[in-house]
Amino acid sequence: MAASLLGSLGVLRAALTPRSLPLAAAQLGRCRYVGSSRRLLGVAPLKVLMPALSPTMEKGNLVKWLKKEGETVNVGDALCEIETDKAVVTLDSSDDGVLAKIMVEEGTKDVILGSLIALLVAEGEDWKQVEIPVETTSVPSPVQSASAAMEPAAPPAYSSSVVQPVPGRRETRLSPAARQILETHGLDPSSTAPTGPRGIFTKEDALNMLKLKGTMTPTRTAASAPLQPPVKGSEAATSPPGYARPSTPPISIPGQPLAPGTFTEIPASNIRQVIARRLTESKTTIPHSYASIDCNIDQVLKLRKQLAKDDIKISVNDFIIKAAAVTLKQMPDVNSTWSNEGPHQLSSIDISVAVATDRGLVTPIVRDAATKGVGEISTVVKTLAKKAKAGKLRPEEYQGGSFSISNLGMFGISGFSAIINPPQACILAIGQSRHDLTISEDDKGNRTLCRKDMMTVTLSSDGRLVDDELASQFLESFKLNLENPKLLAVF
Repeated sequence: MAASLLGSLGVLRAALTPRSLPLAAAQLGRCRYVGSSRRLLGVAPLKVLMPALSPTMEKGNLVKWLKKEGETVNVGDALCEIETDKAVVTLDSSDDGVLAKIMVEEGTKDVILGSLIALLVAEGEDWKQVEIPVETTSVPSPVQSASAAMEPAAPPAYSSSVVQPVPGRRETRLSPAARQILETHGLDPSSTAPTGPRGIFTKEDALNMLKLKGTMTPTRTAASAPLQPPVKGSEAATSPPGYARPSTPPISIPGQPLAPGTFTEIPASNIRQVIARRLTESKTTIPHSYASIDCNIDQVLKLRKQLAKDDIKISVNDFIIKAAAVTLKQMPDVNSTWSNEGPHQLSSIDISVAVATDRGLVTPIVRDAATKGVGEISTVVKTLAKKAKAGKLRPEEYQGGSFSISNLGMFGISGFSAIINPPQACILAIGQSRHDLTISEDDKGNRTLCRKDMMTVTLSSDGRLVDDELASQFLESFKLNLENPKLLAVF
């Protein structure tokens, strides 16, 4: 090592003369530098970043690690489970190597896209000597997230106005109209008890004070000047409160009985937040139109019984999906979506079926439903519903769709209006089947009282794409297809 250092010094001396610069560079290339040793710098890692597992995903929750530090990872192996805004998705590895360091712990929520979550090293490298990147995106741990949620929020800062809180005196909350009157006429709200909810000083309170004062001449006062001398601490302690109810609701304390007015904050999952955002977007940006029709499902129920004898289990909802797909094939104008560029007519008929889960409402998709038989649709729906409730849907199984169906008949709902799932144009709401007594007439003109199984369906349509006439024609065709289930086999 000493010889190496002396050789380096000799090279530096030689480098002082311009003629020896090429020779010095060649000799420096043959020298070994202690500072560049891999053992001292660490093993170069392969970064694993938080991916975008859905088009609307902005952040995700790391549910569980499926590999431990030091375990070998191959391409396609499941690394961890990530909760997106739609479902819990398994993240597969795109590289071979060894999992050297887990940067984000299990249970961490709101991990931003692109954040570093783990480090891999190549096979044969010492994974314990992995080099930790200096600049990494800080991700809150589960403990930090919980503690941050328990900390009370800082009170908002208000701009200065004429009415200022006086030390030792209870601050009065003012409505905007009351504040304007008090500032204009130089009135002090502390001399009158407020009558508004939660101790708010209302406009009526300000007008009553103005009547008692007996003047309408506006007088402007300085913003920094107090209206009355401050009250001493002893007087403020003995003075009665201006109102009985507190200005802010009390906070519940764990382990103690709830006081009147307390509440409990329930954290919303990513799926719940996305559902709330998309439903608000739908109702505020899409002109909804509604139309309902009653369908006779006697033939559907009769065909179900015949198939059940052959141990073929088909639900009424499977026939509904098939009938809707066939109707969309007959009326392609309804099979459209709306974007910023305008309407897009889709060639593939993909039916989104609403499935209720513990995490929220998920809509897995039956692809090319018009080309599938009722039995195949039944198998696909059962598989997708099972994966949706377990949170195991892949992104391609719930992204997209051209038409949605929501069925609440199994919950005893006779009829309802569903909210359109943007950018789709329509959603069909299915109600419960019921028994109706009607009068039927045979070929000879004889009238008899008979019972029919009826079901109400309601179409919610985007008025920009499907007008009322087109929606009515769609429902008529759907009714005809559903009431003749044997004809569905032709398509």
